[in-house]
Amino acid sequence: MIEVEVRGDIEYAIRQLKKKLQMDGIKRELKRREFYEKPSERRRRKQAEAKRKLRKIRFRQSD
Repeated sequence: MIEVEVRGDIEYAIRQLKKKLQMDGIKRELKRREFYEKPSERRRRKQAEAKRKLRKIRFRQSD
């Protein structure tokens, strides 16, 4: 569970919460689950994510 302790400035706490949600991937997950995704679309998305992840790893190793 994600928690943010509020000490005075509420705007700062909201920004911190949004940052934690983004880092955890919850915002992306909620957006993805907003509409039904066909199994074929899910496979295509998963493959694209795997390619991006692999490309990112290879790029980091080349430095």
